[in-house]
Amino acid sequence: MCKVGSQHPITHYGREVNSDVFQGMTQLHLVKRTQALFSKECRRLLRKTSLRAKDDMKSLVLLLLAAFGLCWTQYKSNPKPLRTSIVHLFEWRWADVALECERYLAPNGFAGVQVSPPNENLVVMNPWRPWWERYQPISYKLCSRSGNESEFQDMVTRCNNVGVHIYVDTVINHMCGSGAGSGYRGTCGSYFSAGTRDFPAVPYSRVDFNDRICKTPSGDIENYSDPIQVRNCRLAGLVDLMQRRDSVGSKIAAYMNRLIDVGVAGFRIDASKHMWPEDINAILAKVNNLNTQWFSKGSRPFIYQEVIDLGDEPIQSSEYFRNGRVTEFKYGAQLGAVFRKWNREKMADLKSWGESWSLMPSDKAIVFIDNHDNQRGHGAGGASILTFWNPRPYKMAVGFMLAHPYGFTRIMSSYWWPRFIQDGKDFNDWVGPPSNNDGSIKPVTINANETCGNGWICEHRWHQIRNMVTFRNVVYGQPLAWWWDNNNNQVAFGRDGKGFIVFNNDDRNLSVILPTGLPAGIYCDVISGRKEGNLCTGIQILVVPTGDAHFQINSQAEDPFIAIHVEARL
Repeated sequence: MCKVGSQHPITHYGREVNSDVFQGMTQLHLVKRTQALFSKECRRLLRKTSLRAKDDMKSLVLLLLAAFGLCWTQYKSNPKPLRTSIVHLFEWRWADVALECERYLAPNGFAGVQVSPPNENLVVMNPWRPWWERYQPISYKLCSRSGNESEFQDMVTRCNNVGVHIYVDTVINHMCGSGAGSGYRGTCGSYFSAGTRDFPAVPYSRVDFNDRICKTPSGDIENYSDPIQVRNCRLAGLVDLMQRRDSVGSKIAAYMNRLIDVGVAGFRIDASKHMWPEDINAILAKVNNLNTQWFSKGSRPFIYQEVIDLGDEPIQSSEYFRNGRVTEFKYGAQLGAVFRKWNREKMADLKSWGESWSLMPSDKAIVFIDNHDNQRGHGAGGASILTFWNPRPYKMAVGFMLAHPYGFTRIMSSYWWPRFIQDGKDFNDWVGPPSNNDGSIKPVTINANETCGNGWICEHRWHQIRNMVTFRNVVYGQPLAWWWDNNNNQVAFGRDGKGFIVFNNDDRNLSVILPTGLPAGIYCDVISGRKEGNLCTGIQILVVPTGDAHFQINSQAEDPFIAIHVEARL
């Protein structure tokens, strides 16, 4: 990670004015690795072992223990220009994802798509077809509400062909709920019996679950302060798989390898907190390199794990770093409080945003303003979480995320549902995606202004967010510089000669001359418009030869922030 101000000192230089002197991863590259990244001690052990006895079986065993036991495999991804952000197209059909890759995501610089779980899940009728049925597996067959196996393959191929990669939401902690009964109520029609732990389409049987080792009377997690319960007992009644059992780990790895064969680039591992990190590591050791049709030889899948750690948890995110990146839930919760101005929080304090806010190291973090859980009040973050229901501060928060160098960014793309909130709880938080009467998901339609119809929100198509994805691509690798604030909620910062952004979340207008660090010229603000040829559809900002520019933002503006970058210079 680039240190803040490593090339330029962070300044508070700025002077308010009232004059008219001024106017108005080609793809995500994945680290090539066929060997583990070992600690110094592990490397020393391996060197000594190889020198002592090439043919000694005991030495061979020691070698394997060192490689796969003492020295855990790391799964890392370093995003490279020109694509640095992924979008979660929550509950989209595969046919629509393929179209979106070709017509919108690739042309606008998105690196990839997180898709909903593609495997067979329980069909839930009460409540009617909720979104969370996708998180109750019946088998690892590739048929779901989003489409069948051939449609999934077509989507992955078409997206890869335009440089947009697919990251699969992988549900491997559990199968369906223990009270789901039995029958053929899977999206592929497979038989199951939750009560007897019989899932023949995998196959799994009773010995493949943690019922014998969970020590709570109910079999569910009863005390979240006990990490053993959290990992060995049922999460919300979902039958808990025993990942440490070799046959279970092998079946999970076979599912992931099937997806890799199709061409996926990586995995979000759902409910990672509820699995032992060493068990996840053992599974990942069985996962193949990526498909060489689209990825260089030896490329490893990009792994990011769902671990809720708000700072006072008995299970810590750091336990999972050696497996890959980890979801940083504190990110959206803390930024939401700042942009809402709760508890006297102010944007000026974001000068130190990053690890000093008790966030995990930047190169380990997947960051987001909201996700499919906490935008409904589930998961982590609480009431501070900003969503599309709060469009003005939400766009500012996403803009800040995409402008700031911390973490690897994921954007949420949602659908509308009829909220029914009483006493702070949404009683319709279960509602699934826009659907036809038969339960099939409605297609994503595109309006003339490039927004979505048919009940789809498509935040990633909001022009402010789309253009900030480009901003992040342009400034990638440049340290944060030229910080300014008014000690309240007007702030600005640059990305060392590549871009500059100004926010006004105050109750007063902003009018200030600031050093931008940018080359002289006229720039197009990518929040109010965009550069089209030699023209600008939004506000124009003049940067004079000294690098200074005059910024004016009304406190009542629909979008009270301005962003410019070198590729938006006219």
